[in-house]
Amino acid sequence: MPAEPSFTMVARSRPFALVSPGFEQQAAAAAPMESVHHTGTSPPAPFAAIEIDVLGPTAQLTAGLLTAEGDGVRVDLHAGSGRVRIVLVRDGSERAVARARVRGRVRRMAFVLCENAVTAVVDSGAGWEAVATERRQVARAFDLRDPATLAAHSYAWGSISGTAAVGAVRAGPFGMVGVRDPHLVQHADGTPYVRDGRYYLTMTCAGTGFFPQAHWGVFSLDPAAPGQLTQVAHLFWRRDGLLLGDHAGQVVVDGDRARVMVSSWGDFDPKTGVRLRYAECGLDVLSGVHVLDSEPFAAPTVHSAWDPCATRIDGRWLVGFVESPSQSPFDFHPALAAGPRGGAWGESLELVGADTSLDHCEGPILARVEGTWRLLASDGRGRRYPVYDLEMRPVGTLAAPYGTNIPHPQLLALPPGSGPGAELMLTFDGSPWCERVLGYGTHGDFLAMAR
Repeated sequence: MPAEPSFTMVARSRPFALVSPGFEQQAAAAAPMESVHHTGTSPPAPFAAIEIDVLGPTAQLTAGLLTAEGDGVRVDLHAGSGRVRIVLVRDGSERAVARARVRGRVRRMAFVLCENAVTAVVDSGAGWEAVATERRQVARAFDLRDPATLAAHSYAWGSISGTAAVGAVRAGPFGMVGVRDPHLVQHADGTPYVRDGRYYLTMTCAGTGFFPQAHWGVFSLDPAAPGQLTQVAHLFWRRDGLLLGDHAGQVVVDGDRARVMVSSWGDFDPKTGVRLRYAECGLDVLSGVHVLDSEPFAAPTVHSAWDPCATRIDGRWLVGFVESPSQSPFDFHPALAAGPRGGAWGESLELVGADTSLDHCEGPILARVEGTWRLLASDGRGRRYPVYDLEMRPVGTLAAPYGTNIPHPQLLALPPGSGPGAELMLTFDGSPWCERVLGYGTHGDFLAMAR
């Protein structure tokens, strides 16, 4: 296979939303407020945001998740001085756990929750900027991953001192600050799932921090405008008694059912690693907000595993995944498993092979390359896309540009005349957002290439 790039960039975009558009749970028009309004509405999972337009130059505003008694966590803004605080309230006692000072007049403020990380975000005229964040102290005070704890807290906002001119307010599930890990929603035989001319894919919705602060979403895409994603679903998980943002996997449509494969990044700890999990549900999972129950997926490995993909080829299920013997330091490589011919989903999987010569290679994708089924992957150290046959033998390199981070090589063959080329490659890069405040995990841009 050729090594020179044959794909060219046709679109780059940055999916970004604090309150996910179309998924708002609460909204209010601009109005003067003298106190804090408790809505009584809780988010479905600990991934939520509140946005407020700041009208008064001296307003003192707050937004957060609070109990009926006023306990919880909130973001306070003193617009006149530019002071921002993240405040914990327990038994009526307040304690600031993070502080920042903002220059310029704040036009918008936001409270953002991703897992147990609370982030203060403001817009002083140049767009949203994270100015303070805190997780550890929030988790110790209120583990908002606990369903009962989360249900006791509802969206709240208003004035914390006197009468304030509060602008328009929006509250609902958190969207994303970037996206990564694109994987087409497909039928069992590998053909893409298409509805009303739009292709569907899952993406990791980057949050305000490391892997547990991300969650999973479903998006639709018009192949004629491949840089424009529309989010159609949020997927959260109820696992081990907690509400989590497990992500990085694939949805496989099999008849009128969806098999949802995912990686257990939602409570990532290097000591316990990552495992493959799955759920079976109806096709309504491709729209709306869902909290799914998952169970372990029996991948043939004793090591950690993530990034699953599955296709039924020649009468047997093939499952690609990442195998990782160590997460401190990280060491990971692609692997392929296969079931018996005529076997059921996930039945008696055996390891076909793994490329243990690589230690920073992930994003396996089963796809047709020039008419032949292959397993594709992304080698971060070699900055290339290795290609394997279905016996896990290296057969070449995908001819496509390699960007930053470890971009996954999701291919999409298009009908003639439906897009900018005969085939798209949908991927991402490592472009961060407010990395100085939030650290690693806020990437990336969405990239579309064509040939």
